[in-house]
Amino acid sequence: MLSLAVNKDALVLFKKNLASFWEIYRRNTMGLIGLFFLIFFGLLAFLGPHLVSVTTLVVDGVTQTLHPPTPGYWLGTDNLGKDILAGLIIGTRVSLLVGVAAATISMTIGTIIGIVSGYYGKTVDALLMRFTDVFLVIPWLPLVLAMAALLGPSLGNIVFVIGITSWAGTARIIRSQTLSVKERPYVERARAIGAGGTHIMLRHILPNVFPLIYANTVLVAAIAILSETTLSFLGMGDPTRISWGMMLHYAYEMGAVINMAWWWLLPPGIFVVLVVLSFTFVGYALDEVFNPKLRRRDL
Repeated sequence: MLSLAVNKDALVLFKKNLASFWEIYRRNTMGLIGLFFLIFFGLLAFLGPHLVSVTTLVVDGVTQTLHPPTPGYWLGTDNLGKDILAGLIIGTRVSLLVGVAAATISMTIGTIIGIVSGYYGKTVDALLMRFTDVFLVIPWLPLVLAMAALLGPSLGNIVFVIGITSWAGTARIIRSQTLSVKERPYVERARAIGAGGTHIMLRHILPNVFPLIYANTVLVAAIAILSETTLSFLGMGDPTRISWGMMLHYAYEMGAVINMAWWWLLPPGIFVVLVVLSFTFVGYALDEVFNPKLRRRDL
């Protein structure tokens, strides 16, 4: 009976917190716009590959390459006569998958290093922060290009390369918050009654820095998607998978600019910009929700 009462109270508290969260979030116009587009892209990634397939436009036995938009082929065709709209929809899943997976790797590494460094301080802090500084000062693009070339062009390698090279900024942010949280009275009490460092970091520090982790993850996902597009455009992407970056790569390589085939270049570029802006808008909105100091006075 006691367990049921506790679970019921926890559910009521969760619903109350969720209602409070939405009440603040919905007042942020940018956040709502970003959320709308993320839901749109999420549905497109989930349902798109089941609704469309890449077909080839053939008229009178002749493949229509670089054909302008027409009914049925609303974004025209590429250099092989394939439907660009279908490729754009199918590529949504790969681009979002890379963004979310790479952001998860990045945030996991950054969170662990940030919390451990901030909590233990002294020698541990100095060593971990110097290691973090190495990733901050090395130029990002040459580093990821070298790693991608070494590991080879595959989706898993792209996710790994982006995730392993983009955690340093997160580690710095989490460390600064950990330095503040570890001085709070409840942490001192836990330490006084003999709680170990691992217990304190997992049960007391992590829950208090989690809102910051969650908001930063959304922003890192946007950077990861842009990074995948950059790597694919430069020829380091997975040639066996359709993604927005690979579409831009092939469009450039096959002369879409020279042939003025705007229907091949613009759509994937617009989709990349929209999804990156959407993640960014949602990230800033979450910052505003979790940090009262950032909220506008008119809210």
